Amino acid sequence: MKITFDFEKPLAELQQQIEKVKQVEEKNNLDMSATIAELQEKFDTTQKEIYANLTGWQKVQISRHPERPYTLQYIELMCDDFIELHGDRTVGDDKAIVGGFGTINGQTVMIIGHQKGKNTKERQYRNFGMPNPEGYRKALRLMKMAEKFNKPVITLIDTPGAFPGLEAEERGQGEAIARNLLEMAVLKVPIICVIIGEGASGGALGIGIGDKVMMLENSWYSVISPENCSTILWKTWENKERAAEVLKLTSTEMLKNKLIDGIIKEPLGGAHQDPVAMASTLKKQLLKDLKVLKEKSIDEVVNERIEKFCSMGVVVED
Repeated sequence: MKITFDFEKPLAELQQQIEKVKQVEEKNNLDMSATIAELQEKFDTTQKEIYANLTGWQKVQISRHPERPYTLQYIELMCDDFIELHGDRTVGDDKAIVGGFGTINGQTVMIIGHQKGKNTKERQYRNFGMPNPEGYRKALRLMKMAEKFNKPVITLIDTPGAFPGLEAEERGQGEAIARNLLEMAVLKVPIICVIIGEGASGGALGIGIGDKVMMLENSWYSVISPENCSTILWKTWENKERAAEVLKLTSTEMLKNKLIDGIIKEPLGGAHQDPVAMASTLKKQLLKDLKVLKEKSIDEVVNERIEKFCSMGVVVED
């Protein structure tokens, strides 16, 4: 069953009308091509209008679409080959974070990302994309391995947040994320980070320090989700739409505030409408950024990375 959000209902209704006219045409052997063309034109126009004027909350909804491509699907579509590596060599293998060496157009890279899952069973297996401390320690182990072999690191971010359970805190969730921030800031290989869906809080930032930080058009990046923000400020989830606007969490707002380096265009309606085209666009952007970063010395790359993050949030008063 196709999932339709409230703001997409006019499109669903038009699609139903088109299907009904096609059925009448086929059943009664009539020429209804003019009517179909008119409805299709109206559908295309409405579709462009809706997706050109999405609110922050609507973009959050699209970022959570269950058919939206996740890390492993992007890896499959972009990489010539991929070897997944497991475990943090301390506690275990966190299934919410996947990573390993892959080749993109013959270039070997270390790809690390959150993985949510496509169905209920898989989501439970992946802990809904919410990593435990061992997930961030696995990510750091893989980054250090990439540094050892002088290979660029690519991270794909899509998480509702780090796992907030008692066990995660006991095993040092905060320390694991903080150590990743410290180590990624000075890692001596190029790092490209892409928010492909949800980018919530430290759960996202734990693999989000990079020379290039990009966002897919309908992704979001914020210290807190709109629902939790609404709960804290207004004691209810009912104001989540308002919270999404106040948080300025969309890709356009993040770019305007100089917190990311660019926006990657999605197929009309979201990445889930055409995962193959989305992966192709992402691949081109990654290759473009890798080429630019490889032309610089590693000292220059690291210094620019540190300077970029140190300049964020700086306010100069007259």
